[in-house]
Amino acid sequence: MNYPNLEKLIDIIKILRSENGCAWDREQTHTTLRRNMLEEAYEAVDAIDDNDMKHLKEELGDVLLQVVLHAQIAAEENEFNIEDVAKEISDKLIRRHPHVFGNVEVSGTDAIIHNWEEIKKQEKKHRKSVMDGVSRSQSALMSAQKMSKKAVSVGFEWPNEEMLWDCFNSEIQEFREAIKNKDEKNKEEELGDILFAAVNLARWNKIDAEQALITANRKFMKRFRKMEEISEKELEKLSFEEYDELWRKAKKLTQDGEE
Repeated sequence: MNYPNLEKLIDIIKILRSENGCAWDREQTHTTLRRNMLEEAYEAVDAIDDNDMKHLKEELGDVLLQVVLHAQIAAEENEFNIEDVAKEISDKLIRRHPHVFGNVEVSGTDAIIHNWEEIKKQEKKHRKSVMDGVSRSQSALMSAQKMSKKAVSVGFEWPNEEMLWDCFNSEIQEFREAIKNKDEKNKEEELGDILFAAVNLARWNKIDAEQALITANRKFMKRFRKMEEISEKELEKLSFEEYDELWRKAKKLTQDGEE
């Protein structure tokens, strides 16, 4: 199967980066494109959340552009090229799917995930800590859940969920005490402990903490926009009681199954 448009994209990037190409494109480096990579990935996720396939097609193109750009920059520096990138991921997928490309038998998705992690460990023997591999660039919430999962993978787990709830409630109490004692130094630390405990509760219940917060953010934004729409007064002039009533009305009007 031929992919003429993919080859065309690669050629376009080469031209843009060439001496007779675009000055802006020539100036770009891995570092200057860092933010673009993150932004394009997030915009693609937004399209997925909106179930907007037309938008997703466009945003995946923007993500692909970043991949090709980085590969071209690396090629110019004699580091690697787009073919090396494709080979690297192809080889990895074959290695980590021995039940598809080999003769390993699996009983279900749990076994598949277990095999994936075991193969990954063999590939990453240079890592000294189980915490190696946690991205420093992803959101703190995503990092917390990944660290929690990594700790659990070597047996560092709560005996039962009730003990985890005790820990969560204890962290809340410690935060309240820090506030009561006007302990400015420890307030941030104690709040962080609450959030980390909440992430553990999410993991225990097989909930993606990042996605849960994204959903909550979207719900809040939707309701707040509805408040702005239906309010008969400027929001700045509302009393707490009026705000509370308006929020309840907005919640009812935007109800779509959430509590």
